[in-house]
Amino acid sequence: MSRIGKLPITLPSGVEVSIAGTNVTVKGSKGTLTQVVDADITVKVADGIVEVTRPTDQKRHRSLHGLYRSLIANMVHGVSVGYKSEQELVGVGYRASNKGQSLELSLGYSHNVMFELPVEIKVVTTAEKGQNPKVILESCDKQLIGQVAAKIRSLRKPEPYKGKGIKFTGEVLRRKAGKAAGK
Repeated sequence: MSRIGKLPITLPSGVEVSIAGTNVTVKGSKGTLTQVVDADITVKVADGIVEVTRPTDQKRHRSLHGLYRSLIANMVHGVSVGYKSEQELVGVGYRASNKGQSLELSLGYSHNVMFELPVEIKVVTTAEKGQNPKVILESCDKQLIGQVAAKIRSLRKPEPYKGKGIKFTGEVLRRKAGKAAGK
């Protein structure tokens, strides 16, 4: 039995799970998320607990069992608590500002980079004196926030010598020594 797949998902107060055919919809205070589940996997809701079961022990069913349990658990966590991603802009002259869903980044290129964010994501930019500018993303969809954060990071990845670029807060970068001095 899949160790992850057999774990039940307890629903916090204010979260509703509805199942219509192969669609699982989770509603909560932060929003609504929908996931299409494979037809072989069954999802049951009873007494505030969601259980995911599989029909056989085939390799395909075993892999899908844990996958869909994790996806539904992430949806429940997202609509009740939400997800947050913080990124720092490390480098001289690197700045970030936002107007609505438009994020403007100054990353040392000849022009500023304009990045349009999806409607489901809330963005906050901070620039405190003596600290690196930060971009904070909040959403109920873990997959979407991770994809957008990775796309923002790919605009200027941290380089290994000085660490300049966009990095996640708390991320440990592997640094290189650079050229050895003279003799």
